[in-house]
Amino acid sequence: MILLFHPRATRPRNCRLPLAVMALAAVLEGREEYEIVDGNLEDNPVEALLKLIDAHPVDLLGVSTMPGPQMVAAMETSREIRRLRPHVKIAWGGYFPSIYPDTTLNAKYVDFVVRGQGEDTLLELIDAIRGNRTLESIRGLSYKDSFSLHRSNPERPMKGPDSFPWSPFHRLPVEKYLRPSFFGKRTAVHHASIGCPFNCSFCGVHAAYGRDEKMESPERTVAILKHLIDRYKIDSVQFYDMNFFLREDHALKLCELMAPLNLRWWCEGRVDIMSRYSDETMAVIAKAGCTMIFFGAESGSDWALEEMQKGITTDQTVTMAHRTRQFGIIPEFSFVVGNPKDPERDTRETLHFIRKLKRINPDSEIIVQHYTPTPQKGSMYGDVDDKISFPDTPAEWATKRWMDFTLRIDTSSPWLKAKTKTLIDNFELVVASRWPTVQDIRAPKWSRLLLKTLSAWRYALKVYSHPVELEWAHSFINLRKPKRESL
Repeated sequence: MILLFHPRATRPRNCRLPLAVMALAAVLEGREEYEIVDGNLEDNPVEALLKLIDAHPVDLLGVSTMPGPQMVAAMETSREIRRLRPHVKIAWGGYFPSIYPDTTLNAKYVDFVVRGQGEDTLLELIDAIRGNRTLESIRGLSYKDSFSLHRSNPERPMKGPDSFPWSPFHRLPVEKYLRPSFFGKRTAVHHASIGCPFNCSFCGVHAAYGRDEKMESPERTVAILKHLIDRYKIDSVQFYDMNFFLREDHALKLCELMAPLNLRWWCEGRVDIMSRYSDETMAVIAKAGCTMIFFGAESGSDWALEEMQKGITTDQTVTMAHRTRQFGIIPEFSFVVGNPKDPERDTRETLHFIRKLKRINPDSEIIVQHYTPTPQKGSMYGDVDDKISFPDTPAEWATKRWMDFTLRIDTSSPWLKAKTKTLIDNFELVVASRWPTVQDIRAPKWSRLLLKTLSAWRYALKVYSHPVELEWAHSFINLRKPKRESL
């Protein structure tokens, strides 16, 4: 038997379909006996895994791992399984081990790392464990040899979603994942592509998956969505693609096919690509139910965007603020603030730019975060390679200092002065209070009015320091929020 484990990453009320392990399950379906254990649903995942291990001969435990809380849960569970059932081979895959393969292999409880796209690598690894091929022949695999030395095989070329079967939805209690959101009462999630063809120097996606993007055919995407509607009554979907609108012709065809489904949906796009779309295409996108688009605006400074190798301009972001308002789509602009070479200037110019976007389109959702470096195959954004040393074990990544770094609570970046960091944090709080996000469906109307009232003068006068009344208000509102999910 093969066990696929999705460690807990969020609270049960926020859990979504575990797409990563479902993609792996798809290639096992019909050829291997397997089970999926989702830590977001299980009160005691170790107990659930042990029950399966003791009832079946288990060839491999595959663990899907993102940085942050999920990595900690993966570490704790894997360590306990190794202690209690040391004969079980453990492989980690996903974003964290793909970026940090040696760090992951430094953990005594991890035997293999599956880098990047894992479907074919998993199948070949199972064959190797059974003695039918050598580990050296498996692309995309890192492992420990007989001397406990780390070996990393060449990268595996990526395949498009159409190369693999559909996710086996019947193997999971799908109803438990269809949570209410701003987009609907029964929101599903889906990946309609994999990878990213761009080379942003602050992002780890291309370090994990290479510089390519493979898109699912529009017909298959719509067939899967229709299945979820017919079988599970979904009314909304969030697409987790890095670039949902990579090509206008593809986007137009997909949205024309999606329109009859009457879904409301969220996705990610790029301002440079979509700023060139025709009004006709934008109108079709809106008609198809597109409610919100996440854009990585990243900075209000063109010089910083060039250093990021982002490939966009501030003018293109401004264009999309106008166009989304024109077509009734909510833009969600994300910013990575704190260029290491001149964080004060980047911060000053970006905050000014955000205010400009809010004037153009007051419905714009704003996400502000400090720059958090990730390992790059070239050089990291801001030339900080010699200014930061990453942990070399999962256990160190799990410490408070590095969890704060991962979650961008406090990156402890030597180039970001405390005064500048405080300004960024305070500005984010003022903006979030002046325009409370529409995505918090649990927030009562009175709480939004309270935050808007308390923050209006600060935003108008550009007074961001010591927002103690806003901190109090958010704490009070969180205590008073309804305990049940509701719209």
